[in-house]
Amino acid sequence: MTLAELQKRAAAAIMAPLTASDNMAVRWRREADALIKPNSRQQPLERLAIYSRSYWFRVLDCLYDDFPGLCAALGQRAFNRLSRAYLTERPSESFTLRNLGEGLEEWLREHPTYAGRHFDLALDMVRLEWAHIEAFDGPARKPLGPEDLLELGPELRLGLQPHLTLLELKYPVDDLRIAVNQRLEEHDSASNAVAERDRRRAFRRYRRMQPQAIHLAVHRAEDFVWYRRLETAEYRLLAALGQGLPIGEALEKTMRGSAFAEEQLGAAVQEWFAGWARMGWLCAAGGTNA
Repeated sequence: MTLAELQKRAAAAIMAPLTASDNMAVRWRREADALIKPNSRQQPLERLAIYSRSYWFRVLDCLYDDFPGLCAALGQRAFNRLSRAYLTERPSESFTLRNLGEGLEEWLREHPTYAGRHFDLALDMVRLEWAHIEAFDGPARKPLGPEDLLELGPELRLGLQPHLTLLELKYPVDDLRIAVNQRLEEHDSASNAVAERDRRRAFRRYRRMQPQAIHLAVHRAEDFVWYRRLETAEYRLLAALGQGLPIGEALEKTMRGSAFAEEQLGAAVQEWFAGWARMGWLCAAGGTNA
């Protein structure tokens, strides 16, 4: 057996799903006997299980760290079931655990029963929390300043920062995610018993959240991730620019079905472009990352 073959077999065994009691399945006993020698205290399967549990507890903790809002939306037990099912079907394939939840939105759409009656809320939260991850460490391009936007001709094309994500959501999950963060910070400074009691009460309230359609921009500024709600027309214009449309076509697309009168939209567009420039959202179309 070559070293590469040994590593692949050991990895397959370690990453195999744990049983309900957090042990390795008995069917891995023969493989453990082939890979590991016993010692005076443990058999090969018991020794291998130490690494298997370490792996699984680590990736489960990482998924919770990245998606605490999803846990709040579903509840701890449902989140645990979802996490184990997701990681069983979509194990880590990257050198970094940062990418662990990359396929969670697609997986949840394929397995809606894991979210139960909170599917729409859970899906919105997954999209927000993945956008949060992307904004935190996504690439950036040289931003265009107000001086670069003095003459916005109809044929001009602009780009959006790669770390900026635009979301059209059914629930105000930005409020929920911010509230969850505050609860987690309070947990660090409170006794475990009191914090856990308050957390459960708060999360029950969160799951009763009423639908409210919102448009959201998730972006990074000064090494912090920010959520900014957008007017519908502002969202449509940004989305059109992000699709590569020239400004003239993007404005026409925004006008269709917009509640703004043409003269009102003109004033709003000037204000939006100024704000986007201040926040560094705009960059040259097709530019390279900084």
